[in-house]
Amino acid sequence: MKAGADTVVLPDARSRTNDFIALAKPRLNFLVVVSALAGYLMAGGDTSNTVRLLLMLAGTALVASGASAFNQVIERGPDSLMERTRLRPVPDGRLLPSEALVFAAAMSLGGLLILGIGVNLLSAAVACATLLTYALVYTPLKRRSSFSTVVGAVPGALPPVIGWAAASGSLSSGAWVLFGIVFLWQLPHFLAIAWIYRADYARAGFPMLPVVEPDGRSTGRQALLYCAALLPVSLAPTLVGLTGTGYFAAALVLSLLFLGLTVQFARTRAVPDARRLFFGSIVYLPILWIVMIAGRV
Repeated sequence: MKAGADTVVLPDARSRTNDFIALAKPRLNFLVVVSALAGYLMAGGDTSNTVRLLLMLAGTALVASGASAFNQVIERGPDSLMERTRLRPVPDGRLLPSEALVFAAAMSLGGLLILGIGVNLLSAAVACATLLTYALVYTPLKRRSSFSTVVGAVPGALPPVIGWAAASGSLSSGAWVLFGIVFLWQLPHFLAIAWIYRADYARAGFPMLPVVEPDGRSTGRQALLYCAALLPVSLAPTLVGLTGTGYFAAALVLSLLFLGLTVQFARTRAVPDARRLFFGSIVYLPILWIVMIAGRV
């Protein structure tokens, strides 16, 4: 039924539910949960303890959802200026900032309680550090410096550490090897996104590297530098005794292919090559986790 001029149209329950789901960014946070699972399995976590494993995954997912929601509340102003984000629930006015803030707090607190009570305090502490650095350090820094991309890679690299802590109750060298892989992987990934949407970021006042240096040479150089650094770090699980030689060979091939995409982007700085790098990065990490888990010693 079409609403008349004086009709007040109330949002239906399904629409509001979808808006709250959008706040949690489930597609983006799926990779967060997969990374936490990889950390748990690589640390030798007990897969027969299904309850503990599910609590770890649920707690990680809820904290990641809360962090995403806090980000959208804080950035609702610039989000409204970007074509890519202007239809998000808060900048579009479908959800009030106060509603989104309550949702973010509930998700975050619920996730931390699940980890702290149902898993262990160390996993909750790492998850809390992830939340705080993402919402209170990285998100405000995005409006101030292009270095925010590097800072944001820190909380982004902590999910496998959450899984490792949940499995072992400690943070040994293996946890930091996994952290290093995800940290370095993120930077070519995010620089490709920043290059594709550089006009959007400029419109919203985000001083991303492609906005600050619009010729793209620094963007390409940095993407290449971090991807080149990823190559030896991706082989480190074998060097520290976590995996066998099968993983080493597969990781070498995957990382060289990823590096090839980065070289092409750095050379041309063309949007199609940035998109190939972006999609290649999305494929790279899940496959790396699969071969790493399969090759675990």
